[in-house]
Amino acid sequence: MAHAVVVLFDDKADTAVRGLWSTLAEAGLPPADRFPPHVTFAVASDIPQKTRAALKSDLRVLSIPALWLQSLSTFSTSENVLMLAAVTDGELLAVHSAVHDVLAGKVRNPNSYYVPGSWVPHCTLLQRATDAQIVSGFSTLFPVRPIQARARQVAILDTATGELDLLV
Repeated sequence: MAHAVVVLFDDKADTAVRGLWSTLAEAGLPPADRFPPHVTFAVASDIPQKTRAALKSDLRVLSIPALWLQSLSTFSTSENVLMLAAVTDGELLAVHSAVHDVLAGKVRNPNSYYVPGSWVPHCTLLQRATDAQIVSGFSTLFPVRPIQARARQVAILDTATGELDLLV
C-alpha cells in the first residue's frame, strides 16, 4: 500500500485522457484506468493525518497552474510506462517543492521518483506493459494533441483501495 498526493483534472481534461485510454483498449492494450486521470506529486508508504492537515492548509494558499500534458513518452523503471508528460515550468516546480516541504520528515518511505530533482510530472496511459505493448501504444496514440489539465482537486490517493481523501 502507498499514499500518493495527486492532482485530479477538470472534466474536459479528464474526458480527454479517458478517450486516450479508450483508444488503447480498442487496440487491445491494457490502459492505466485503475484510478482517475491524475498527475502525482508525491508518494509514500504512509501520509499521516496530521501531515495531511498541514498539507491541506498549505494547498489552500497555493495556486496550482494548469498542466499542459503534451509529450507522449515512455520510461522504464521496474515496469514499462507510456505517459503524457507535463510541461515543467518554474510555477509547477514551485508548487511541487511546497508540497514536499510539508511532507519532509513527516511521511514513511517517500518514493524517490517523486522528490524534487527526480520528478517527471506525467499522466500514465499504459503501465505494466511489455516492450511490444509500449511500441504498439505509442503508434496507436501518436500524434497526441496537447491536453490542458486544470486542477479540479488535490487528494491523497490510497493506491491499495483507490480511496481518495480530498485536500482541496
